[in-house]
Amino acid sequence: MAQVDYFERKLDDKRRLTIPVEVRTEFNSGVIITRGFGRYLHIYPKMVWDEDVETALNTSTSILDEKTADINVQFRRGKTEAELDDKQGRITFEQHLLDYADIDRAVVAVRAGKYWRLMASD
Repeated sequence: MAQVDYFERKLDDKRRLTIPVEVRTEFNSGVIITRGFGRYLHIYPKMVWDEDVETALNTSTSILDEKTADINVQFRRGKTEAELDDKQGRITFEQHLLDYADIDRAVVAVRAGKYWRLMASD
């Protein structure tokens, strides 16, 4: 089976996104949703967040390192944790994150290495 690196969907009325069957196993450990570097969201498998992102966010040797602090604020502000709905493989998004990314209903998700970027469809 080919790896899925991109998909388009529409959120339902309850702010839920159905994840394609081909990538659902990536999120067996849970889902972390954060603001991205720009006006989009990052969707991480919880295992990737715990093992890679948390490690990267805590690597500064100085408590006064402003760059590391700024990145921590960016990713932790509004961070939510979710579980994939077992029946239909859906993730529910909090409204404040959708507002941040200017997402209404139509979305595009693109794989960015070990995580996904979710943005409003053009």
